[in-house]
Amino acid sequence: MKLFGTDGLRGKAGEFPLDSASVRLLGRELATRLSSDGGRRVVVGGDTRESTPRIIADLSAGLAEGGCGVAAAGVITTPGIAELVLEIEAAAGIAVSASHNPYEDNGIKIFGRDGRKWPDEEEERLERTLLEAGPGRKSVTTPPPPDPDPGLAATYISRLKASVPENLGGFPVLMDAGHGAAYQIGPRALRRAGARVAAIHDAPDGRNINLGCGALHPETMAQATRNNGMALGVAFDGDADRSIFSDERGRILDGDDVLWIVARAWKAAGKLTPGGVVGTVMSNYGLEAGLKREGIAFHRAAVGDRNVARRMDETGAVLGGETSGHVLLAPLSPAGDGILTALLLSAIVYRSDRPLSELATLEKMPQTLRNIRVGRRVPIDEVAGISRAVRQAEEALSARGRVFLRYSGTEPLLRILVEGPEAGEVRSIADELEAAVRAELAAV
Repeated sequence: MKLFGTDGLRGKAGEFPLDSASVRLLGRELATRLSSDGGRRVVVGGDTRESTPRIIADLSAGLAEGGCGVAAAGVITTPGIAELVLEIEAAAGIAVSASHNPYEDNGIKIFGRDGRKWPDEEEERLERTLLEAGPGRKSVTTPPPPDPDPGLAATYISRLKASVPENLGGFPVLMDAGHGAAYQIGPRALRRAGARVAAIHDAPDGRNINLGCGALHPETMAQATRNNGMALGVAFDGDADRSIFSDERGRILDGDDVLWIVARAWKAAGKLTPGGVVGTVMSNYGLEAGLKREGIAFHRAAVGDRNVARRMDETGAVLGGETSGHVLLAPLSPAGDGILTALLLSAIVYRSDRPLSELATLEKMPQTLRNIRVGRRVPIDEVAGISRAVRQAEEALSARGRVFLRYSGTEPLLRILVEGPEAGEVRSIADELEAAVRAELAAV
């Protein structure tokens, strides 16, 4: 697909396909594709970018033109939209967010009545409609966005509490909201569960979302966790569908660490199915090896939470996720939810009566990930210089590690992952691969 990537539609706010005319068309087309289930209501909300209210207004106008009512949730996390679809039995949900991207970008993520991402084939139909209409169409007047219903955010928080009902008894949590959608809901949800929360980066101004903070920049959160004597730190991305953690010592823990901790806790409690755990092609090999020693099956999926969810369905796994911090907890929610993950991890640590550092025992293989901005996307095996560099890297590692290259589904980036037993060798191989990519594909 050209417009929809691994996580919905994304682009520069105000430009095709996120111009007002296209967004309004998308809302209208979506409305015509929905059945009468849920009273033809669609839950709509989004993050704190300055462009989000305008996109919500255009979507809402298009939905109304197509005969759908709108349940306006205001500023809310992406997984919050999925949970509200289930709670009010809506026909669909739309989250307006570009997740971890800078404020100039925005995006649209669509959920079906089951609270899961819309199927690829449905997105393809919407994409064809947008492409056929094309850019440069007559502009439309954007009406004011609908007034948000504050009860919807409260309902989402209640669902979070019901999913992890344990009282945390003053458990101290340092929360980095990334100036994003969780800036109010995140602290409220943890406090309702009984945690003592100190929040940072919780003052969005429309342009500071993800700016040097949140899940992409967790170093400040980790330092604050250690300096303030907190038991756990968590950093969210812009729409809080991913979360990165810190232990009480300030050591940063990613999605692989979370899967390791939750898998072992759920196995001990008899909650882990024989399907085990689903990771992705980017998951550290140490997670696979460690789970194998624990007698827990491990499966890899393509990158993207919808691919992880699909693989979980195929294997019967109830736990899955990505290194980047998307974690899927199938018994608790159909969506990857950073706040829910923070609640669950806090409960596991609190219940264990041990510090998080003693539970985060995953032994990872040295890994390097490089993100190279590219001017064009060409199949890797069709670029002689890159293919040659990949073969040489694989020969150098000689089955002691792995090399993986893939294009980002949401940004003009080629990602290079190298794993091996020696950190110096891994860096050296990554340097050579990066040089080959820059020589062939790097954007000017």
